[in-house]
Amino acid sequence: MPYIDGFVLAVPAANRQAFVEHAKYVDGLIRKFGATRIVECWADDVPDGKLTDMRKAVQAQDDEVVVFSWVEWPDKETRTEGFRKMEEHAKTDERWNAQEHPAPFDGKRMIWGGFKPIVEL
Repeated sequence: MPYIDGFVLAVPAANRQAFVEHAKYVDGLIRKFGATRIVECWADDVPDGKLTDMRKAVQAQDDEVVVFSWVEWPDKETRTEGFRKMEEHAKTDERWNAQEHPAPFDGKRMIWGGFKPIVEL
């Protein structure tokens, strides 16, 4: 059964193309460590909720768009080992240098977590 890492973040609308380029770059690196599929989604129909919603969850500002992404791994073990290898690799490989390849969004407001699928149709 696959294992899923899910992400929600706020990206300045003006940074859409920069986000696409950054995602392609980082996603390409992640795939080398065992991820089988990565999907990046730009908000199209994300309604405001009465109590909470995706915008509130990431404290999106008026000029920001919600992005929903996921990384699919063959299983949790591959994901755990992939994360371990990425962390080690990031210590010596300049492609992971956040100063040279800055994210076009505020990563402190990103929410993410790992998920085991329980229903798949």
